[in-house]
Amino acid sequence: MATDVAHKFKNNRAKLIVDKAIQGHYAIVAVCCYNLEGIIATVRAAEAKRSPALIQLFPWSIEFADGLLLHAAAEAADKASVPIGVHMDHAQSPEIIRRAADLGGFDGIMVDMSHYEREENMRLSKELVEYCNARGIITECEPGRINGVEDGIQDTEGMEEILTTPEQAEEFVALGIDWLAPAFGNVHGEYGPKGPVLDFPRLTSIQKQVGDRVRLCIDHGMAKVNVNGPVNAAYTRVGAELIGKAPLTTVVEEQTKAMQAVIEENMDWCRSSGEA
Repeated sequence: MATDVAHKFKNNRAKLIVDKAIQGHYAIVAVCCYNLEGIIATVRAAEAKRSPALIQLFPWSIEFADGLLLHAAAEAADKASVPIGVHMDHAQSPEIIRRAADLGGFDGIMVDMSHYEREENMRLSKELVEYCNARGIITECEPGRINGVEDGIQDTEGMEEILTTPEQAEEFVALGIDWLAPAFGNVHGEYGPKGPVLDFPRLTSIQKQVGDRVRLCIDHGMAKVNVNGPVNAAYTRVGAELIGKAPLTTVVEEQTKAMQAVIEENMDWCRSSGEA
């Protein structure tokens, strides 16, 4: 069974991209895309910077457009001249995970049952990881609970933050997940006025405990960095400036350029530029 699963992952773009980043001590920019402009901006940025990348879609994309946006993302990744994978971020119900896995096109799915209590989180995660693996899809899980509010993610504001312990990380790795999203002071959406308060020793402890099976924490950093707000803020800013003043085609082109510029900047910060 393990051999069969490994064979299914042999050509999994997301796994290959992040595995190489771990070895190269850089991080992959995973861009949260809500429309075709975001997908195009991600591919153009990756090609301009010769950087690998991930196109990330929320479950909303499936609920809103069934597989249309997903298949556009998958085709864009297929045609790109650099390695690009397609990942679903924060899939928070068993139904949407199964639906997304069955559509075809995703390289990875985040199985996020963190809004359930620990035992139910573990049970559902195990079941859904196996479902995805059987279809050649790698999985990401969130063992703790990351506070905050982000478009496309169930509101966790007001819920008690639960920082991931090394023991919890070990339990989730045993489920067969490929990527771990630990809660160590990071939040969904915007940080407060004091900025991020991140527990880097906790990250180091998790990495040491889990060992080679989970190596998402490199030099107190991540091998995959989600980028959402800044990219989509550029989109809305340009829209506010140009809608009603320029042809719609011009608006779309300028929005895409603005998003691309932000993505390229993040690729430089993550040291992935030139790694494709």
